[in-house]
Amino acid sequence: MAIRKKRSRKYQSALVALHQPNAPIVEQYRTIRTNIEFSSFEKPFKSLLITSGLPGEGKSFSASNLAVVFSQQEKKVLLIDADLRKPTIHKIFELDNHSGVTNVLMKKTTLENVVQQSPAENLHVLTSGPIPPNPSELLSSQAMEDLLAEAYNQYDLVILDSPPLLPVADAQILANQVDGSILVILSGKTKLDNAIKSRDALNSSKSELLGAVLNGRKVKKARQYNYATM
Repeated sequence: MAIRKKRSRKYQSALVALHQPNAPIVEQYRTIRTNIEFSSFEKPFKSLLITSGLPGEGKSFSASNLAVVFSQQEKKVLLIDADLRKPTIHKIFELDNHSGVTNVLMKKTTLENVVQQSPAENLHVLTSGPIPPNPSELLSSQAMEDLLAEAYNQYDLVILDSPPLLPVADAQILANQVDGSILVILSGKTKLDNAIKSRDALNSSKSELLGAVLNGRKVKKARQYNYATM
């Protein structure tokens, strides 16, 4: 019998939208969901990119919980871990990561064979798979465009958790392949000039910058997320 590894404390409470649906932070995610839907009222978005300027600002946390709240609307949602340098989504959802995005892009398997059911009923997850030596080249390849096109045909909404914007080009590459993007900013940590550089990078892409999520603001001992247009 396989012995399940202990879950890292860092990820134990990450899926608040699933495990604590009445928590104040979850209501904030529902508000963000509503704002996104209003932004695309005439033509609903099929894809969203969630990113940040630098590592550790909460993009994977936000992508995971947004995916859950969208799936709770009876939407068929796919969450893709497109951070091929430091993947996190499989840890948050406690999923196997032996095969994923990398394997599909290298034509070693198909999307259908590697998507996994998450604990949320209408949410599937495509983990990153093995870390490749050439993430930027893979993400800018025709194979990535084909993967996303297939995902758009199968799901109502595709959410991508991307690498941070400033250290590498990956996020900007991905931003040119999605409908909308959201920038996650960490309260008390993200520097203004980095936020501006990140905003400008997303504004120069083909996606529509929908706004920013302010992560980590402390309000009455509860972690608070605010959403604003940029």
